Amino acid sequence: MYIGILLRLIFGYVRIEVEGYYIERFINICQNKKIFIWNLKRKKGVKLYLNIGIKDFKKLKNIARKTNCKIKINKKKGIPFILHRYKKRKIFAIFLIIIAFAIYTSSKYVWNIEVQVEDNLQIEQIEEDLADLGLRKGVLKSKIEKEKLINELRLKRNDISWIGIDLKGTNVIIKAVKADEKPDLLDNSDYCNIVAKKSGIITKIIAQNGTAVVNEGDEVNEGDILIAGYMEGKYTDKRYVHSLGFVQAKIKYYKSERIYLNQEKLKDTGDEEKKFQIKFNNFQINFYKTLSKFKIYDTIYTEKKLKVFSNFYLPISVVEITNKEQVKEMQKYNKEEAIELGKEQLSRAIEKDIANKENILETKVDTIEHEDSVEVCVTYEVLENIETYKKIEF
Repeated sequence: MYIGILLRLIFGYVRIEVEGYYIERFINICQNKKIFIWNLKRKKGVKLYLNIGIKDFKKLKNIARKTNCKIKINKKKGIPFILHRYKKRKIFAIFLIIIAFAIYTSSKYVWNIEVQVEDNLQIEQIEEDLADLGLRKGVLKSKIEKEKLINELRLKRNDISWIGIDLKGTNVIIKAVKADEKPDLLDNSDYCNIVAKKSGIITKIIAQNGTAVVNEGDEVNEGDILIAGYMEGKYTDKRYVHSLGFVQAKIKYYKSERIYLNQEKLKDTGDEEKKFQIKFNNFQINFYKTLSKFKIYDTIYTEKKLKVFSNFYLPISVVEITNKEQVKEMQKYNKEEAIELGKEQLSRAIEKDIANKENILETKVDTIEHEDSVEVCVTYEVLENIETYKKIEF
């Protein structure tokens, strides 16, 4: 939509007044004929104000006759009307030369950086690292040394297993493969203990190599030794080994929250306003008053970068700003509803930390009731393997 508005600003549009008793039919016919109109405002039931491109305006004559409506031009806007004020053709020629020169000059710079990670994974802060290494919007394409940039980025980050850089038009495409996160591996000849990576109560322990120093039913804390990296017999001295085995334990996950019986919440009214701004790299032009007409609202920004071809981006983007009106409402809960609300919220938060939901043994909900609120505590008991290896330092 905003691209269409920008194009009509460039090629010219008019603000018209439509008067008649069949305004709805007039609008419907325009939509059926795919005539682009915007900024509609209705006045006194029989008058309608709207914007339309100068090419589409010519199509309104037949529609107005069919719907028995009168059309009047109130304003003319856009570059063609500005140029029309000047009689001499050389001004238009100069304007075209300036545009051509601007496009040619901008083609020598990077105006868009697109990061593509295999399997749609995320690599955090890669754009910031690229900017630190000199790859940012507005940099000359001739200054980009791809091999040097790739090597420096690989040295800077250990979460990337492969990276490639393609330069197409004014667009730079970064293709990356995220490295698998692997635990630090110990050599089989290294002496090591098996320690607890989480706190819990031991349910099963099997020592394939080394000496178990805890039993089933014991409560252990994170970092405690579970299977020591040594062995000794009745007639042999202690000898150090690379411990092997696995340890299972009951782990507790819990979260608590205070749920108030009366809560102030924001609710959308359904009314919204749209504003636009044009950005020239880091410079922006606002086509609206800064303040919204709403007292309380949520703002959504949608930016669309302009491009001539698929990979020829311009240093221009159109930002659509949508303000959605909101009102404050008091939401009242009884104590049973508050407990259920707290249970749902806390359960969702806890289950994000549990890798395998099938290993959940028990769920417990504890509550403390107050005059104006309810404290809810949710506890999950989960069966997990807690062993991890730690090298013995002498």
